[in-house]
Amino acid sequence: MKDQLVIGTRKSPLALWQSEYVKAQIEATFPHLTVSLKHVITMGDKTQDSKAAIPSIGGKGLFTAELEECLLKGEIDLAVHSLKDLPTVVDPRFVVGAIPPRSFVDDVVVSRSGSKVQDLPFGATIGTSSVRRSSQLLKFRPDLKIAMIRGNVDTRLKKLRAEGGEYDAIVLARAGLTRLGLEAEITQILTEDEMLPAPGQGALGIECRADDRELLQILSRLHDRRTAGEVGAERAFLHMLGAGCNTPVAARATIATSQGSERLLFVGRCLSPDGSQCLEVRGEDSLDRAMNLGEEMAQKALEKGFKSLCAA
Repeated sequence: MKDQLVIGTRKSPLALWQSEYVKAQIEATFPHLTVSLKHVITMGDKTQDSKAAIPSIGGKGLFTAELEECLLKGEIDLAVHSLKDLPTVVDPRFVVGAIPPRSFVDDVVVSRSGSKVQDLPFGATIGTSSVRRSSQLLKFRPDLKIAMIRGNVDTRLKKLRAEGGEYDAIVLARAGLTRLGLEAEITQILTEDEMLPAPGQGALGIECRADDRELLQILSRLHDRRTAGEVGAERAFLHMLGAGCNTPVAARATIATSQGSERLLFVGRCLSPDGSQCLEVRGEDSLDRAMNLGEEMAQKALEKGFKSLCAA
């Protein structure tokens, strides 16, 4: 029987918070286990100062490949990821052993002046490394200038506040700011009409080796079925479209209970990079058909012209 576990983690404050959270959950549920953290530097960490877009550096594996290598070598037992950073196709040697309860899914604006997006001056510059965010910003404010910004949450905030800096505002995930105790920095919480989130946003994925049956039993106690259903539909939508982090695709699935039955409500949004074209799909199904719903919504998006948006 295992008596100790090692979590592999990046050294960013947010990654450490996430790993410490999982560590605390495991130790509270299994008092006989001792959990330690091992710091791992990923390619994403090495290129934080680059102004190149994430897809040109390494895409969604940018923050996960080195952690998976440590899993294979047995140097760590599990890795904690922001689920939106984890590729929709996981190497069969690994498995997402648990998805804990989800945090906030919203995107938020932090502006230098304290102004909301709609009140920023004409031609204002907003920093983001996400084409999903930039295309949705341009959809309702085509005059905005989008500038690449990378780095950890605190790094991005420092770049925004820097004297003579180029950014009037930046867009971040609400979950990250909340987990770091930085809610006071938020200028505006964007509605889903304004900014639909990334598939899996606000959720964590705990990855381990697929053959580690004992650990999978342990992680099953941390798994949240409702969150897994929501993100399962969202990630199935993304996967079926063949979309990655260089494609403006957003999705949100939510659970509604009606007459004792859990229904999954889904909305997906696909845009051209400049935000001038947008298609939405909506549907619902039972929670136990989450993956099917995501795939069906992707098929509907393909029928409505998703591929032409990518070429726009």
